[in-house]
Amino acid sequence: MPTPHDSGYKLLFSDPLMVRDLVQGFIDDPWLQRLDFSTLEPVKGHYVSEDLRDRAEDVVWRVRAGEDWLYLYLLIEFQSRVDRFMALRMMVYVGLLYQDLIRHRQLGPSRLLPPVLPIVLYNGERRWRAPVTLTELLPKVPAFLAPLQPQMRYVLIDEGAVPADTLARLPRNLVAAIFRLEQPQSPEEVQRFVAEFEAATRGDEFTTVRRVIAIWLRAALLRNRKYPILLPELDDLQELSIMLSRRIEQWAEGYIASGRVEGRMEGRMEGRAEGEARVLERLLTRRFGPLPAWAEARLSTAGEAELEQWTDAVLDAASLIEVLGPLPADH
Repeated sequence: MPTPHDSGYKLLFSDPLMVRDLVQGFIDDPWLQRLDFSTLEPVKGHYVSEDLRDRAEDVVWRVRAGEDWLYLYLLIEFQSRVDRFMALRMMVYVGLLYQDLIRHRQLGPSRLLPPVLPIVLYNGERRWRAPVTLTELLPKVPAFLAPLQPQMRYVLIDEGAVPADTLARLPRNLVAAIFRLEQPQSPEEVQRFVAEFEAATRGDEFTTVRRVIAIWLRAALLRNRKYPILLPELDDLQELSIMLSRRIEQWAEGYIASGRVEGRMEGRMEGRAEGEARVLERLLTRRFGPLPAWAEARLSTAGEAELEQWTDAVLDAASLIEVLGPLPADH
C-alpha cells in the first residue's frame, strides 16, 4: 500500500519546478536540457489498472518538444524490496497511457504516438539492482525471434545512490535539496540547511512550491526515525524555518533527558499519527474547503493505516467523501 511518504513525493512533483529540476539536475542529456520547461503541463488521470494501483504512485506531465509533446512518466517507488520486474511494469503503464491518449483523441495531427520519458524515482534503503531494460528479463532467442520481442527501458534515479558531492554541486536545484534533507543529519544540520534553502527560494517564481515543500518538510521531519520533530501546522516555509530553529534545542533536551525507552517510543508513535492527521487535514482543506464536523471527528479518531489510505487518495479524489468514505448515518 502506498505510504504518506509516497504521496508526499507525489505532492512535491505536482509542481512544475520540481519536475523541471528533476530532469535538468539528474538526467544528463543535452536534448532534454534544451527543452522549454515553461511549457510543462500536468496530464490528468491515473493510468494504472485496478489490480496494480496499490503498488504505484505515478505522476504524468508533458512538455513541448518542438511542434510535438514529450510525455514525462514519473513512477515514484518506495517499496521495501526492489522490484525485479519494474521494466515490465513500466511497459504496462506506458501502454495504458497510450490507450488513454487514443481513447480521448489526444494524438497530434500526425496521428503518431508521442514519445515518453519513463522515470523511476526510488527511495528505498537498499540500492536498486533490478534490470532497467526488459531485454535483461528475457531469455536468449534465435535471431528470427529476437527483434520480435518487446522492448522497454526506463531512467532510474536511485536517491540514496546519488553522491553527496553531486547534490552539493546543485545548490539551487529543488530536488537536490529534498534529497539532501532526506539524508541522515543532526537536528542542527537540518535547521541550518532549511534556513539556507528558505533564503534561496524567496523569488516570486517559488511562491507555490515553497508552500508544497513546507507541507512535505513538516511531515518529513515528523517521520524521521532518528530525530522525529513535531512542528506546528504551518505551510509557510519561512515561518517553518523560524519555528524549527526555536524547537531544536527544546526537542533535543527533552529527547536526550528521557530515560524511559518504552514511553519515548509510544510518544513518538502518537505524535507521528497526530502530525499525519494534521497534515492530511490541511491538504483536505486546500482541496475541498473548510472541513465539516464529521470529517474533523473522523480524522481525530483515525488509525495510522486509515491515515495512510486517505493521504494516498487526497490528490486524485473529486470529493471529500471519496477520501474519507460515506457520511455518518446521522447526516
